Amino acid sequence: MHRFPLGAFAAAAALVLLLLPLASAATAAKATAKAPAAPPAPPNITALMSKGACKAFASLVSKSPDALSAFQSAVGGGVTAFCPTDDAVRGFMPSYRNLSADGKASLLLFHAVPVYYTLRGLKSSNGPMNTLATDGAASNYNLTVQNAGDQVTLRTPASDDPARVRSTVYDRDPVAIYAVDAVLEPVELFDPVADAPAPAPAPVADAPRASSSAKRTRHQRRRGADAPGPAADDATPADQRKDSRKNAAAPGAPCRSRWLAAVAVAVAAALAA
Repeated sequence: MHRFPLGAFAAAAALVLLLLPLASAATAAKATAKAPAAPPAPPNITALMSKGACKAFASLVSKSPDALSAFQSAVGGGVTAFCPTDDAVRGFMPSYRNLSADGKASLLLFHAVPVYYTLRGLKSSNGPMNTLATDGAASNYNLTVQNAGDQVTLRTPASDDPARVRSTVYDRDPVAIYAVDAVLEPVELFDPVADAPAPAPAPVADAPRASSSAKRTRHQRRRGADAPGPAADDATPADQRKDSRKNAAAPGAPCRSRWLAAVAVAVAAALAA
């Protein structure tokens, strides 16, 4: 009977025990390398707003299902949000309550553009921008970015005063959030600012008063003009002028007079015979 050396068996067992952990580690590493890394969770945009003095605006977005869904969907493709400060939202609430549910959602979405802008990128941008509320030609919902030095302002035709970017709340690609000092009013929901009324005309200065002598002169001239002139000596009395006009107007008056005279002469001649 062939006997296996005890020393060799012990050495083989020790080698197996040594290689097993290494094989297990290699298998685990291989499995880990094959599994794709889980993508990072998208940032919660309303939570970020709440940390930057925009709690009131973030609360309004959270209460609007349509607005909240649109904000979160835009995060993956890049978005720049302009959140009004709590003081600005507080002063705007009476107008906000008068909007319909769709109007409220459109107003909230009007405060974000579907592009990631750093503050430096905003300072180099001037002109109109589409917002998350823009829906083709049917609903423009555009705002205008203007810059004066380092100050970034946002304008709409419905407001005479621009909203100013006050601070950076969050800036990490693909999301940027900036705090603004006013609620942006889209012209699709609010009437444009009316033209200022024209200033009232200046009062006309009173004409200088005439002197007493000038007043007397005008009074004398007016009395002289009103007084009737003296009647002419050869003026025909009114009743005679009336009879003359009547006789002149009667047709055939001279003919009747001659005929009556001829009849009278004939009667006298007959009586004399």
